[in-house]
Amino acid sequence: MSTTRFAPSPTGYMHIGNLRTALFNYLISRKSGGTFILRIDDTDPERSKQEYVDGIKQDLEWLGLHWDRVEHQSDRFDRYAEIADQLRDMGKFYECFETPVELDLKRKKQLNMSKPPVYDRSGLALTEAERDELRSERAAHWRFMLDQNRIEWADGILGDLSIDAASVSDPVLIRGDGQVLYTLASICDDTDMGVTHVVRGSDHVTNTATQIQMIRAIGGTVPEFAHHSLLTGPKGEGLSKRLRSLALRDIRESGVQPMALLSHLARLGSSDPVELCGSIDEIVAGFDLKKFGSAPTKFDEADLYPLTAKYLQNLDLSAVLGKISMMGVPADEAESFWNAVRGNILTLKDLDSWWGLIQKGADPKIDDEDQEFVSRAIALLPDSPFDNQTWSTWTQEVKVATGRKGKSLFMPLRKALTGMSHGPDMGTLLPLLKVIKR
Repeated sequence: MSTTRFAPSPTGYMHIGNLRTALFNYLISRKSGGTFILRIDDTDPERSKQEYVDGIKQDLEWLGLHWDRVEHQSDRFDRYAEIADQLRDMGKFYECFETPVELDLKRKKQLNMSKPPVYDRSGLALTEAERDELRSERAAHWRFMLDQNRIEWADGILGDLSIDAASVSDPVLIRGDGQVLYTLASICDDTDMGVTHVVRGSDHVTNTATQIQMIRAIGGTVPEFAHHSLLTGPKGEGLSKRLRSLALRDIRESGVQPMALLSHLARLGSSDPVELCGSIDEIVAGFDLKKFGSAPTKFDEADLYPLTAKYLQNLDLSAVLGKISMMGVPADEAESFWNAVRGNILTLKDLDSWWGLIQKGADPKIDDEDQEFVSRAIALLPDSPFDNQTWSTWTQEVKVATGRKGKSLFMPLRKALTGMSHGPDMGTLLPLLKVIKR
């Protein structure tokens, strides 16, 4: 059985990139009958907000991605301090005193000399007297001392990976103000919580290399890592600046259905075609991490709406009755209304416009060349109430009277009654119309 985690920082609302990571980890755990942990990475007290924690939970619940337990990093500072002391005792943790400005100058100097901008470990060369003097002037930050050898692992998506630790700066684990940073908290939590699989974006590959060394240093078992491709826009453009506009709460508000969103993301970037699934269990059964590639993956929000429409078309009245009732549709008309319009909506929000048309009528849309024809046809329309045979009977009578047939018969009449050139079957829609503007 697998133990996975989704570890968002509650510094904003969930976006589509977060969801991809959460979904992959959820599916892995469920496919093995394992455990899915929601871990709130709230070590930053200034930026972490309860409203974002609540928002993350609401988004996951909306999607049906239920966690087995919740952990908060803010409850584990004592444990992180223990790990920090352990690393100090091992000689793997050392003080550094450079300011951000000083570090930036060092990096620029190295780049100008065509050298990689790797920390030079000058903190290790300080005497104790020099450290004491610096401590009196400024706060120290703490770095983990990497073994400068090659770090190798088999990635679940990218295959065999290898990174030379000598090309990577010793990571800062504790800031000058005492704040524990992500890397220390993450390796401690993954070890203590028995996490067996970690799936995250490919921008974390270098972090993974350093974390593998750290997990081994504290005596933990290295999880199986996999790094999925990053999402781009539909034209290949970066999504980093747009992710806020792709917040799940906004996607939910737009009317996208959970199963449409999950079905799309569970296949996007894999060798399998995107297909609408009927349940999360179906998504779990079809998920295979090995089918995903490393190439950037194009995401287009517009692709979610046809899937949503397809999902809605297959729903029984009972699934949407609450929405229909709230709109004011009489109980005895609810089924007829739903059956008439279900094939002509992208989201449930579209039901409002159809009910408005039924109640208030539509402004006729009549082409100049059809004016006389429509006038003759409307004169032949019987008085309401209409039934399911009215449209067929009426159009047959109009055909005989005018000689028109096919599209030239039906299209002008549809546009005259609904103001649109497309829509529900008129045989089912006409009996519902309360007002016909002539």
